[in-house]
Amino acid sequence: MKKIIISVSNDLTTDQRVAKVCNTLHNAGFQILLIGRKLQNSKPLKRKYQTKRISLFFHKGILFYAELNIRLFFLLLFLKKNVLLANDLDTLLPNYMVSKLLRKKLVFDSHELFSEIPELVHRPFVKKIWIRLENQMLPKLKNAYTVCDSIANYYAEKYQTKFNVIRNLPVKKNSISFSKLSFNTSGKKIIIYQGAVNMGRGLEFIIDTMPFLSNCILFIVGTGDIIKKLKKLVAHKNLEKKVKFLGQLPPKKLQTITPLATLGISIEEDLGLNYRFALPNKIFDYIQAEVPILVSDLPEMKRIVTDYKVGEIVTNREPKKVAKQIKELLKKDFSSELKAAKKTLIWEHQENELLAIFKNLK
Repeated sequence: MKKIIISVSNDLTTDQRVAKVCNTLHNAGFQILLIGRKLQNSKPLKRKYQTKRISLFFHKGILFYAELNIRLFFLLLFLKKNVLLANDLDTLLPNYMVSKLLRKKLVFDSHELFSEIPELVHRPFVKKIWIRLENQMLPKLKNAYTVCDSIANYYAEKYQTKFNVIRNLPVKKNSISFSKLSFNTSGKKIIIYQGAVNMGRGLEFIIDTMPFLSNCILFIVGTGDIIKKLKKLVAHKNLEKKVKFLGQLPPKKLQTITPLATLGISIEEDLGLNYRFALPNKIFDYIQAEVPILVSDLPEMKRIVTDYKVGEIVTNREPKKVAKQIKELLKKDFSSELKAAKKTLIWEHQENELLAIFKNLK
């Protein structure tokens, strides 16, 4: 039985993509060890495979990445393994070095264009470091996959490296369940945003739109760098009754909240290639919950709406005009299209492609 060590830089709790990959590989007979980091508020894990969390002294900035990579390198160096799987650029270096030193097979899963994330736009020196790491390692990778065609094509053109596409699709849901809320939403149509609450997600913009939607309430589910800023914005605009912050929820709880919505939004801004090529997993979660979607006019999101006809694309990013578009969208019926799409856009339909990568390693 081959042992695969999988490493990430998060605390494992809410990373649904990595959990699905681990389950698929475990069910196929591979021995799995998933390594992440331990935070003060990390919740206990109960998985079918082994997990390990690293306690770090630093939690952000260059010292965090340096400590993570050093600790991960020595951990990977001495653990028994046949295959190494690095998730994103921030764990690739130690995996790459160990794979070369010990002649082990290396697989890379790129969840995004890491060197193009908006947080690096105004940090040219840091961005230059990540790009240099990309330039050194990506052209030499033999086993790699990513979340969408746009990123795969970008890597192929820039580094002449083939990336397979394994989209971040949800596991098939046999039924939909609904959660009870602690506040009243009677007579209101729920608009939901779920995911990271960071810059460039279009959240300030949708909050500015809410005063023009008299019978709607916005759920923001998640946490991130700008959560305090958004709460201050909501208070300043006296929108506490129209915008509700639900915090970060476990996946099973979230699956009972999403179906309550009348509309799911993914209206990221075009802040560089990482967002331009984004295909957020929340889009597929909305579809699984049979909730129509409103998305940005960006290629991967646009393709889902166009191909499956499960919502609309934002035509104008001016609050009053978007409010008008949402009002018209909420009158439409996408139920048959959503039921068809949810049968197709599931993790189970691409498991064989994932397993083919690990069964035919180069």
